[in-house]
Amino acid sequence: MQQLFSLENKVVVITGGAGLFGKPMSLALAAAGADVVIAARNRAACEAYAEELSAKGYKAWGYELDLKSEASITAFVQSVQERFGKIDVLVNNAVSREGFKNLEETSKSEWENAQAVNATGLMLITKEVLAGMCRRGSGNIINVGSIQGAVGPNFPVYGETGMTSPVNYTYDKWAMVGFTKWVANYYGKYNIRCNCLSPGGYGPGVNDVYGENEFTRNYKRLTPLGRFANDADIMGPVVFLASEASAFITGHNLLVDGGWTSW
Repeated sequence: MQQLFSLENKVVVITGGAGLFGKPMSLALAAAGADVVIAARNRAACEAYAEELSAKGYKAWGYELDLKSEASITAFVQSVQERFGKIDVLVNNAVSREGFKNLEETSKSEWENAQAVNATGLMLITKEVLAGMCRRGSGNIINVGSIQGAVGPNFPVYGETGMTSPVNYTYDKWAMVGFTKWVANYYGKYNIRCNCLSPGGYGPGVNDVYGENEFTRNYKRLTPLGRFANDADIMGPVVFLASEASAFITGHNLLVDGGWTSW
């Protein structure tokens, strides 16, 4: 059973790996034995977190990656493949939060800048990594989505807080699920899997920013398990999807939401 969940000898790239979701997922993947490549625009932050993981005895490296730049994506993938010889797992976790607004407030430039990362960047890095996976005849893509890619926004949950669910986030996450299924169905013949991991409300981010308010009370009341997700809640699922424990699962959207979408 331990071998099923082991990531020993696996090279895992995680974009946005030093961010809010990225840190616990990077830790989990490293703890499962993977060589973890943490990549984002902020190279210093990636290297600092990689050093923190290395100090704990794990294998991690920090790299710079700008998902708005095709040249940066190509150079990054080539550099990783030259250093490690392969990429076994790609975790598409990075997200642009530019223009996180309601539709009437969103400008054309904000929409296009967000899509440059959330749509075009996602496509380009996946395509670049898939080329090597196809040559080897194996690979695994994990796209980090959201409950907003499974249901429509519940605007009343925000009450009178002034908070909202941004239009581009819903658009991006629904598109990500469709992209996941396309990749899974097309590349299955190369022994490549592709799944989506979709968390619900994430406690560390919500609590740090908002504390206890009408939204947080409503959200917990409307979640069957009665709470937000924590770090451990996404650590297990990402290792599961990255490992042989999920070897016969592809094209799936794994909802990690405490039951929010099950009503």
